Amino acid sequence: MTYQLEPDVVVKDVEDGAVLLDQRDGRYWQLNRTGAAVLRLALEGRSPEETTEALAPGRADRAERVGSDVRALLGALVDARLVVRA
Repeated sequence: MTYQLEPDVVVKDVEDGAVLLDQRDGRYWQLNRTGAAVLRLALEGRSPEETTEALAPGRADRAERVGSDVRALLGALVDARLVVRA
């Protein structure tokens, strides 16, 4: 499963993460550094599992929590209509 930005959404990296602008309604969304990394990896075509491994390499003790957070963030971005599953 891959993700892509909705056509009217723009993402800009900032010092503390990233900001997404939904040009349809002018709303901004701010992601911290970890959230921005999740979004970048997802937009590069990485699956949630691959993203989890990239964020917690070799850390089985953390993988379940990181994986849950990755799936939750991607789900929230889809629900907010900022990204779509491709």
